Amino acid sequence: MPNAISELAAFCGSIETVGETTLKAARRTVLDTIGVAASGAATPGGRASFKAASAIWGAGASSIWFSSMLLTPAGATFVNATYAASLDLDDGHRAAAGHPAAAIVPAVLALVGCHVVSGRRLLTAIAIGYEIAVRAAASRDVNSLRTTDTGLWCGYGAAAAAGWLMALPLPAIAHAMAIAGQTATGQFSTGWTRVGHTVKEGIPWAAANGIQAAYLAAAGHRGPLDLLDEEPVYNRTRLLAGLGDAWAVEHAYFKRYSCCRWAHAAIDAAVLLQDERKLPARAIEGIVVEIFDRALTLPNQVIPTSNEAAQYSIPFCIAVALLHGQTALLPLEDRHLADPDVIALASRVRLEASPRYVGAFPATTPATVSISAGGEMSALEITYPKGEPANPMSDAELREKFATLTSRLPMPFLQARSISDAVSALMDGTVTTSLLDALCNAS
Repeated sequence: MPNAISELAAFCGSIETVGETTLKAARRTVLDTIGVAASGAATPGGRASFKAASAIWGAGASSIWFSSMLLTPAGATFVNATYAASLDLDDGHRAAAGHPAAAIVPAVLALVGCHVVSGRRLLTAIAIGYEIAVRAAASRDVNSLRTTDTGLWCGYGAAAAAGWLMALPLPAIAHAMAIAGQTATGQFSTGWTRVGHTVKEGIPWAAANGIQAAYLAAAGHRGPLDLLDEEPVYNRTRLLAGLGDAWAVEHAYFKRYSCCRWAHAAIDAAVLLQDERKLPARAIEGIVVEIFDRALTLPNQVIPTSNEAAQYSIPFCIAVALLHGQTALLPLEDRHLADPDVIALASRVRLEASPRYVGAFPATTPATVSISAGGEMSALEITYPKGEPANPMSDAELREKFATLTSRLPMPFLQARSISDAVSALMDGTVTTSLLDALCNAS
């Protein structure tokens, strides 16, 4: 039986392009990722990555978004992926229980700086990388894992997309994926650390590593091609069945809050209940959140000490939304961390694992919220938070999110507009020069 990685490589090599629906889905995730990155560029992690990257990787031909700096493809991937992942606003996929686009989009765009590529080819590469990454993640039993962190598996997709764009031979694509998987980030502290940090899920490291793996494989490095053949760690059927029949990128979810997706259903429910009852946040006496048990493994700090810690606190994010509106989570700002009203309300939120949601994750991330105020209690269940394929954000809503996030970065309005227009034109068959020019026009 051929090893699974070689079969995945053969699938990549068989693709010339993908259908219109898949191209449009990939285009949506490009726009969303760039918008998220525009806000992420201003974060401490984003600034640190920008400052350090040239010393680590050196000059090259690949663009750092929203600047005139050019680095090697791996260096550009690292910085831009840091931007995309830092605020927990990046898209995700239910089967993967993680965030493919924050790795795949920066990796593909970094290589576009070194090769003349049409918009359709760029979008096809993203669809391929997204597919491989999601399959690698979904082939595991995520409910038995200590962590589902994206850095553990997104490198497979970055390597596959890079190998396909570079037109590497099939054995080299296979070895690139194997090298990326073997050298993936460890994410050792996830599951026990309670200290906020900017490493988070290790997405930038794994994405840059996927690019490096492709170049190494092209030069003759070899990886463990049987890496994904260990049953029952990787389910071969989930990994390989139906390749090309459907595309994972078409089933991405998008976020409107800069926090862990596991909190979104609870936030949606709490805000809807508040609106229904026209409740001032200060009148709320208590909030009970019944949720799937995996959500209780988050730190869920009532008084988070950093933006990253706040992103993993369901009580805190609910309190911010109820006191300051949903837009206060697009993105979450550091100034709310010391807000005594937010902390007081967050302390009145109680989380409970509901037996009704046993086995719900990762297919869904539901929550039922009950709010007590004025001696009355009201409850609401949300199974699919806004942005899920079953409760999607429209193209107009994604453009509105993009506009909101790009307005927070010191860039001229015309630059943001030109980026949006260039993304819209990716399916016209032209080369991607206009998108790179728009992304890197910092004047």
